[in-house]
Amino acid sequence: MDNLFAAGDRFLLSQARLLERRLFATIFLGQSGTHVIDALRGYQNDDSGFGHALEPDKRCPASLPIDVETAFQAMAAAATVDQTMITRACDFLAATAARANAGGAVPAAFDVIEQFPRAAHWTDWTYAPALNPTAGLAGLMYQLEVDHPWRAQATEYCWEQLATDGTIGDAHTLSEVMIFLAHVPDRDRADRHAREIAAHFADIAMFHLDPDAEGYGLTPLHLAPEPGSRWRSLLFTDAQIGGHLDRLLKNQQDDGGWPITWEPPSAASTIEWRGIVTLQALRTLASYGRIDAGV
Repeated sequence: MDNLFAAGDRFLLSQARLLERRLFATIFLGQSGTHVIDALRGYQNDDSGFGHALEPDKRCPASLPIDVETAFQAMAAAATVDQTMITRACDFLAATAARANAGGAVPAAFDVIEQFPRAAHWTDWTYAPALNPTAGLAGLMYQLEVDHPWRAQATEYCWEQLATDGTIGDAHTLSEVMIFLAHVPDRDRADRHAREIAAHFADIAMFHLDPDAEGYGLTPLHLAPEPGSRWRSLLFTDAQIGGHLDRLLKNQQDDGGWPITWEPPSAASTIEWRGIVTLQALRTLASYGRIDAGV
């Protein structure tokens, strides 16, 4: 086993929450993805949504669409779907979209988060139904092969938004849209939009094409986290991917984990996020052959 991988493993064992440890065991040790589902159960509320800081930047127990998306991401990483769990979550999204009355879109959060500790960037912009997170949720539903009436509504909303205003203002919206475009069935249409968006990557706030860029931001590795990713060859050069892989390797800390570049609301949130980004880093570096995950 590569020393860098082993150090990351030790960091997760000592610091990460149960969900990331279960994901590591599923991804790298061949354990059943049902254990990931079991870890997610504690985050699902009676209203069928997910909460309880599943996305750790707001310490809110109430169900939020962003926490539903985090649950879908975990299922996708584990390649495991619990039909009852995910159908209930989709029902929650459909009800949220109906209340929002915004053409099928959902917001990332609701003003209930103001009652709880949260990172500074979780403010009223998150209450507006938008491509972030609607596009990512719809894309993950296609990836997970989950059919639900809300998926069709969300898909129609996403296509309309991309057709009327294809401008992507920030890296998070970019990430959500590219998840949608990677998995929606209309491939010609999706690839056309992806190329149009890629032509303006340099203008998108918080998207770092330069691997040496400082401060918070997403990178090409967030859009192409493994060699088989839809956008790896279509949108990025070998040099771009290689440069960011080099930087990712360099960013590993002495404790074996990877750092974060924003201010979470608490020490608990910080360590939870470090577990998330460390698992992401190990997955990406192992998939590209930069570290040996021979566990």
